[in-house]
Amino acid sequence: MLLNVSYNDLKIEKQIESEVGGPFSLRKRWELGGIGSSKLNITYASIDIHNLLVLDNNNDSCSIELRPKGIIVRFRSLLETYGLIIPYYKLKIYKGQAQEYSIYRDHYCIKVAVTEKNIHQYFKKINAQKISVLPTAIDEL
Repeated sequence: MLLNVSYNDLKIEKQIESEVGGPFSLRKRWELGGIGSSKLNITYASIDIHNLLVLDNNNDSCSIELRPKGIIVRFRSLLETYGLIIPYYKLKIYKGQAQEYSIYRDHYCIKVAVTEKNIHQYFKKINAQKISVLPTAIDEL
């Protein structure tokens, strides 16, 4: 779900919390070693996101925030902040090239370029969090 998260709207906050949960507590953030990524350069985006990004001439960049039941990919366009809310059960992450990750939710897609080693560690943290939250598969019982 793609939402405008620029303003403090109680209805939007309820939608986000129902999809990916509320923010982590300070203790849990410390245990995880941080929940946010640094700035990531967007190399490709699906049509809905691309239409928002082309409205201004700024560099296309985003950041990712971990939540208990999913992630939020945030980016800016025309002084507005947008969030792609992705619960873990709909999250697909692919590493196509050596320095590029693709993040999918249904028909939304964002590809980001990675230039720092700690970003690779951050995507490993996302996958580990996803594995720890998802229910046990029936094959494993």
